[in-house]
Amino acid sequence: MATAKRDLLLETAERLFYAEGFHATGIDRIVQAAGVVRMTLYNHFRSKNALVAAVLARRQARFLAEVDAAIENAPPGRATWALVQAHGAWLATVSPHGCFLMKAAGEFAEHAPEIRDQALAAKRELGGRLADALARDGYPDDGDLAARLMLVLEGANSSVPLFGAEATLRHVRASIAALLATPDDDAPDHGAPETEAPDHTPHKEAP
Repeated sequence: MATAKRDLLLETAERLFYAEGFHATGIDRIVQAAGVVRMTLYNHFRSKNALVAAVLARRQARFLAEVDAAIENAPPGRATWALVQAHGAWLATVSPHGCFLMKAAGEFAEHAPEIRDQALAAKRELGGRLADALARDGYPDDGDLAARLMLVLEGANSSVPLFGAEATLRHVRASIAALLATPDDDAPDHGAPETEAPDHTPHKEAP
């Protein structure tokens, strides 16, 4: 029961933080929406900042689990594309209104730098996954390509609320294809597949 209550609080807090903002969402709002009393929340989290940190960690773990599964199940030479597809599916279905991590980094930059640092560390985790996927696909390990791909994905995070998921992810795929193309005949052929992997992006733009 204790675990169920904790999970309920985390789910409720994540939903409200994403929709209404971290600072705008108070403890009373969270416990009311979760149908519990304040003491229940404080039995699991010593402070609101501790709750925020737990929410960020839980959401990041879910995201990385999807990315890792996509990479692990990717055909040979397609690990990077699998990561891109997983990121796009996450944006379209879970994060269509902007990046949760960057919202946290922005709101807590001055008041709780440890939360900002946690959010930025999570971003670096994705960057590490990108570098590993590129290495798995046989690309040179110079660091620049991973950084450029990361810039495209970060741009997608910001663009989805403005342009919608379908249009944003179409441009992301084109940009990634251009970055992964190589004029070197001896380099691995890892451009965009002629027939892309199934895309779980909705057929209409996200609100």
